[in-house]
Amino acid sequence: MRHLNKGRKLGRTPSHRKATLGALSVALIKKHRIVTTEPKAKELRTFVEPLITKAKEDTTHNRQQVFAKLKDKAAVSQLFDEVAEKAMDRPGGYTRVIKLGNRSGDNAKMAVIELVDYNDIQPADSKKKKRTRRAGKSKTSTSPANSDANASNEEE
Repeated sequence: MRHLNKGRKLGRTPSHRKATLGALSVALIKKHRIVTTEPKAKELRTFVEPLITKAKEDTTHNRQQVFAKLKDKAAVSQLFDEVAEKAMDRPGGYTRVIKLGNRSGDNAKMAVIELVDYNDIQPADSKKKKRTRRAGKSKTSTSPANSDANASNEEE
């Protein structure tokens, strides 16, 4: 039983796991949406959300603590300047994990993890008219072959 054993090991040593989560966090902060395996995405939530919470208060100490985890100056500055501003009024839950299905190569469960405040996906516009090559033709007109067939059916 795994009582009090929090977190996933992801098949890595502790140092490799920290490096992997740090690299995934940097990619998430820079791109706002990444595709990875489902266990990595779920574990990344627990790693990156406390960093976003720290970034909401811009102090030197918080920047040092976040830099110790991310080890990327550009990502830290983007986190404090851009991401934290959008997440300022949100009390938590800064990320969203969307399951995609299985990867074709090794059947691994895949997922998208994204920052909630950067939702770029627009809903499909149902009012948009679909264009076809026959847009100019009316549906009521029939071709001569069809009218001959209809005439023979009426005679019987």
